[in-house]
Amino acid sequence: MATFLGLDYPTWWFLLVGGVFSGYAILDGFDLGAGAWHLFLRKEQSRRIALNAVGPVWDGNEVWLVIGGGTLFAGFPHVYATLLSAMYIPFMLFLAFIIFRAISIEFRSKEKMLWWRTMWDVSYSVSSIMLAVLLGVVLGNVLQGAAIGADKEFAGDWVEFFNPYAFMVGFTTLALFMMHGAIYLIMKTEGRLYTKMTILFKSAMIAFIVLFGITSLYTLLYIPHLSDDFKSNAALFVIPLMAFLSIANIPRLASKGKYQAAFLFSSLTISFLLILVAIELYPVLIFSTIDPAYNITVYNAASSEKSLGIMLLMAMIGIPLVAGYTFFVYKTFYGKVTLDETSY
Repeated sequence: MATFLGLDYPTWWFLLVGGVFSGYAILDGFDLGAGAWHLFLRKEQSRRIALNAVGPVWDGNEVWLVIGGGTLFAGFPHVYATLLSAMYIPFMLFLAFIIFRAISIEFRSKEKMLWWRTMWDVSYSVSSIMLAVLLGVVLGNVLQGAAIGADKEFAGDWVEFFNPYAFMVGFTTLALFMMHGAIYLIMKTEGRLYTKMTILFKSAMIAFIVLFGITSLYTLLYIPHLSDDFKSNAALFVIPLMAFLSIANIPRLASKGKYQAAFLFSSLTISFLLILVAIELYPVLIFSTIDPAYNITVYNAASSEKSLGIMLLMAMIGIPLVAGYTFFVYKTFYGKVTLDETSY
């Protein structure tokens, strides 16, 4: 099997897909978190400031989701086909809410009527909440596995995906994104809104820690296959340790008013948690609850080696360009939000 820097091509694509989705979770995570807080902001000016905090960047952040889907399809077409057909309902709901979030941002300030703006405020906030929860629901089902048969096709019922564990991961994801989004809004606001967001941040931090603890305990007790690699290799425990230290560092930095550093560690927390997911899964991409022999792995689901090699080269060129553009946009709109005639 062909290798690059000591790793085979399927493993490189596993890391690439994971890296792109991590980038999406970090970038669109604070967008979704900010949107989830929207109805907690009572004043019109506060809502406009919150919208304009994410206004210049939200659509660029969604590009990472498109790239993630593209890399998954290119590298592991069997996973793409099985996952999207099996979770058809969750993904269609996700698509619907991502459309409503976009039009809510764009349409809200087109008219001045109170009912019009309230309608789009509710749409924006509910869409953001549901997107975060649905991302967690999909992740939860990937972690615990699905009824995959010998033909790599889903043999169960779509209702199975709306299970307690999936919703536990979903609400934990929502709390994480709301904490992440609160820190972002704190960095972009000032005055009374800044003060209010510092209070809301504390609530999100507590909710995340509680939900994360409950979900982690449930995972250890009832989904044992996810901890097999850690039991066989003690060195891997450095990753959950780093995740724990990263989480603990967020309230410490926030209490000192160092919100930029807190945002960095919030981003690192998301990264470490997804690295944990990668370790728990690899080399499996979708566990089969019917028979482990039917697991979909990075090897039996990958494209041909030639295709992976060519596309890996293209990805090495394209992804840095997107990352550079993302950096440029954030650098351009750095600083506190001010409202003018071009604002939402």
